[in-house]
Amino acid sequence: MSQNTAPPRGPARGPESGSSAAASWASGGTLFAGVLMLVTGFMDVFQGIAGIAEDDVYTRVGDYVFKFDLTTWGWIHLVLGVVLAIAGYGVLKGAEWGRVAGIALASLNILFQFLFLPYQPWWALFSMAISVFVIWALATDEAYGRDETF
Repeated sequence: MSQNTAPPRGPARGPESGSSAAASWASGGTLFAGVLMLVTGFMDVFQGIAGIAEDDVYTRVGDYVFKFDLTTWGWIHLVLGVVLAIAGYGVLKGAEWGRVAGIALASLNILFQFLFLPYQPWWALFSMAISVFVIWALATDEAYGRDETF
């Protein structure tokens, strides 16, 4: 005899169940983004302390439109670094505010590092690349902050 019912299906696949390769990359990327935010925050703090303590630590490479006093840059990096490290801790804890703050602060870090290019060009480019990855990782993880106990 034949049945008119469909055969039973296996478990659902997709971002909701966390079994997709993209979801795995995104959730692993989110953890790595939180660690990178902590490291970048601490590096910005050290960069800020160096700018505040010794005004002649950084040298200008060429002429640039955006000219700020290096002590001002030191304070900007110090404050941004502390806030970025706090947001990185929030990302590692799975807090939604950490994700939103992480995206916003990584965007702000890209802007400030672009303006800081004449003083530390290689570090600024590297920090901008890290911030782009952080934005991607935090924006693409759909399961972030959800309790996935079934």
